[in-house]
Amino acid sequence: MQIIPFDDRDGVIWMNGTMVPWRDAKVHVLNHGLHYASCVFEGERVYDSQVFKLGEHSERLRKSAELIGFTIPYTVEELNEATKQVVAAQQVENGYVRPFAWRGSEKMAISAQHNKIHVAIATWPWPPYYSDESRQKGLRLCFADWRRPAPESAPTASKAAGLYMICTISKHKAESAGYQDALMLDYRGYIAEATGANIFMVIGDELHTPLADCFLDGITRRTIIDLARKQGITVIERHIKPEELAKAREVFLTGTAAEITPVGEIGDYTFTLGDVTKKLTDSYHKLVRTKVAGY
Repeated sequence: MQIIPFDDRDGVIWMNGTMVPWRDAKVHVLNHGLHYASCVFEGERVYDSQVFKLGEHSERLRKSAELIGFTIPYTVEELNEATKQVVAAQQVENGYVRPFAWRGSEKMAISAQHNKIHVAIATWPWPPYYSDESRQKGLRLCFADWRRPAPESAPTASKAAGLYMICTISKHKAESAGYQDALMLDYRGYIAEATGANIFMVIGDELHTPLADCFLDGITRRTIIDLARKQGITVIERHIKPEELAKAREVFLTGTAAEITPVGEIGDYTFTLGDVTKKLTDSYHKLVRTKVAGY
């Protein structure tokens, strides 16, 4: 399969209030976001030409920026409208949207409070994050060496670029060892999440998921909790020890990119693709293509 670099594509990207030709949407190498990770972003899905839970994503983008000390110069409504415009301009019916904001190049130092805040929104057609084979058999995960940090040591509620460095390291190591992803523990040794998705497990007749007190409380995560409860499934958010995986019969990941993806193996623990995962997957796929659930 031919890989098309992201800096050499046709179309437009919304950037600071203007539609810019894709190849011209550039920044200087001496920007603060690149050197000091003062950058936040979102990942959004387009289904049938509409963005699922667009308003929630726009709100979280602004909140993420506030948590790392800057204000995005656009309201939620303006971000929503810009997103709709670029999706229409790119004629994306089913794909991905990446809004992001970063500090510019006015000052290159730790302190950069007066640097301009830039915002861009790009969108493109995008297949499922994991292959069909992986989704049918269930993902193979190993345990990551790196742990999610404590909220006292990093702004863990922000979808900030710098917090994903250890995710990239962990995923690369997992892939090099023949796995699709890695399970990260938190700073206390409890199960946290995969490198870019939240995790759920079926234990008995209940659905258990780690308490999101030091990692991102995903929008898809909250959606699945709501769907499960509406279907009469008891959902328990709590601290979960790694050895409790032995009691789980089903495990799956959730996220904008991952959607709902079953897990077949984590280290020495194995799981089946069961009825709860299938039922929630069907419900989720129906919901994301319901018009009122998007814009």
